[in-house]
Amino acid sequence: MAEQPTKALILAAGMSTRMKSDRSKMLHEVCGRAILGWVLDSCRQAGIHDLLVVVGHARDQVMEAFAGDSDITWIVQDPQLGTGHAVMVARDDPASGLAEGFEGDLVVLVGDAPLVRPETIRALLDAHRKQRAAVMLVTAVLDDPKWFGRILRDARGGLRAIIEAKDATAEELAIKEVNPSFYAFRWPDLAGVLGKIRNDNAKKEYYLTDAVGLLIAARCKAVGVPAAAPEEVQAVNSRQDLAVVAGLMRQRILDRLMAEGVTIEDPSSTCVDAGVEIGRDTVIRPGSVIRGPTRIGRGCTVGPFAHLRPGTVLEDGAEAGAFVETKNAHLGAGVCARHLAYLADCEIGPRTNIGCGTITANSDGKKKYRTTIGADASIGAGTILVAPTSVGDGARTGAGAVVTRSSPVPPGETFVGVPAKLLKPKGAT
Repeated sequence: MAEQPTKALILAAGMSTRMKSDRSKMLHEVCGRAILGWVLDSCRQAGIHDLLVVVGHARDQVMEAFAGDSDITWIVQDPQLGTGHAVMVARDDPASGLAEGFEGDLVVLVGDAPLVRPETIRALLDAHRKQRAAVMLVTAVLDDPKWFGRILRDARGGLRAIIEAKDATAEELAIKEVNPSFYAFRWPDLAGVLGKIRNDNAKKEYYLTDAVGLLIAARCKAVGVPAAAPEEVQAVNSRQDLAVVAGLMRQRILDRLMAEGVTIEDPSSTCVDAGVEIGRDTVIRPGSVIRGPTRIGRGCTVGPFAHLRPGTVLEDGAEAGAFVETKNAHLGAGVCARHLAYLADCEIGPRTNIGCGTITANSDGKKKYRTTIGADASIGAGTILVAPTSVGDGARTGAGAVVTRSSPVPPGETFVGVPAKLLKPKGAT
């Protein structure tokens, strides 16, 4: 069957009151990436590149944060009168392409559930098309259903309705199968019932779940499949939720890296962001934090308690050891910075040894400057490199040396002292 044109509608207009934040909930980060960014990327990886994002509260913040994403069409919902209302607003916005002539599929997701997997979205769409359903939704079975809408089924197990938690009876609240709001609609069918949704409910809102009920009442095919893993439906509504979701995402990232051949000695104490690349046979020791974008090659060693900040590159076999911090630092192949160094805005050539306590003093309080260290150099313990400066290939500094801007170390030479000067052989003049 030929694939239908597809749009994704992502609901990101909520007030986020429980976050107690001046920032939009959608911009709080999970493992180095905005919550909404995770959902957008999952859609793209699932093959959907026509993205409609409904915004309301703090919309200028959100739109500015994703201004460079050319595949997003912004839909403003003001006021916010519920999920069904959000779809109505999108329908009526000429920019969405839904108003006239669209005959394809509409995937609807919530923007605050960053753990939804591309595979789940793709499976949802594939099953939707295979079964020729008017609506297919992914459900999940949770030990603690919390505030999720409950799935009501008939005697044969078919989807009968979705009841929002605030409108549910005690018996309905005991149901553990929930609606995480991952839908695939055949757009003409959804468009046909949108105008019939009413707001006679506890929240006085227009629920998209009522559109599902209207489709069922019209004898359209509606299918609910319990295919989502419990972790995928975790949404962020509070700082506590944010911590839970970040922990689950962190474990997902570490599991992927270990499956690719990276040793993570203690996953419980290791933080690796999205956007970090690590080669096989690299060892990440306990307590390490690696922020993205960062690239680590094969056979490297990181930590324990290393902090690799954005812009770090470790070429194959390099080591950033105990309590080493890097930022915008490029360590060549075989570089050894074994402990207690701060390496920022620097380029270090292959096979160079960085002594304990080395610091690249990269800032004068107003501007950042770079340090360049050549290949096969040896930087003595406690050396301070006052950028901008350089140490040439095969050069050395003595312990405690302060290499100034005005006195870079030439190739092959040894500089010692404060400020560092050329170490002359005995008897030399």
